[in-house]
Amino acid sequence: MSKVLVSKVPFDKITLEEAANKAVEFAKGSVQKQICTPNPEMILEARKNPKFLEILKKSALNIPDGIGILWAAKYLKITEKNHSKIVKAAKWLGTLATIPFYSKYIKTELPERVTGVDLMQEICKKAAKENLKFFLLGAQEGVAERTKEILQKKYPSLKITETHAGSPHLKDEKEILNLINKSEAQILFVAFGAPQQEIWISRNLKHLKSVKVAIGVGGSFDFIAGIRKRAPKLLQKLGLEWLYRLVQEPKRIKRIYNATIKFPFKIF
Repeated sequence: MSKVLVSKVPFDKITLEEAANKAVEFAKGSVQKQICTPNPEMILEARKNPKFLEILKKSALNIPDGIGILWAAKYLKITEKNHSKIVKAAKWLGTLATIPFYSKYIKTELPERVTGVDLMQEICKKAAKENLKFFLLGAQEGVAERTKEILQKKYPSLKITETHAGSPHLKDEKEILNLINKSEAQILFVAFGAPQQEIWISRNLKHLKSVKVAIGVGGSFDFIAGIRKRAPKLLQKLGLEWLYRLVQEPKRIKRIYNATIKFPFKIF
């Protein structure tokens, strides 16, 4: 599968359905795989965190979770042979301006944004037909259990054998590993937030006997459980989901600033 580099992180040219099919294929295989869903914030973190960057480089799949990633892939492609800063600046402004008005333009390098929550639900939908078992790890106490209830109601044949809030701290590791191994799950979703979830998976995947694919899904449990609401489809399509989240949670302003202002400038 062809890759696109964004700030040294290789992204797969893949759609939501293709990514979900790959995940199910991995889960039925014999080799353990880690799937990551990098967004602009994670790219910024990887720029200053060599350990995290190395994990993203080695991931079996990197799914673009953020319209900013699609934009960056397009911008880097059309300026790779251009050395004029004036031209680069013009293209930088021009491509950013297309996002809410003609997002199709920036989808030539990476076909679509694939969010962690969408990927998680699509995998559940497909894996429910394959007799595969899941383990949900992370989020606040009770959220993973609520997520399990909602997913099993949506996909009645889905087998989520166990859930656990836990934490990425070393002191909790032994208990978590024992729980996952007892569950015999083949697919593990980890909602500790980046980069903790990716580092945790990378460190512990080899100790999980039955798990064949592990994915860091950030705040996906919160969205599925209804703790947080997603932006309306129109705002998602326009690449303005960040604005909806800012209005909902003003305390996220630093994270939104990083994704919408700092990230584009770093790419430039």
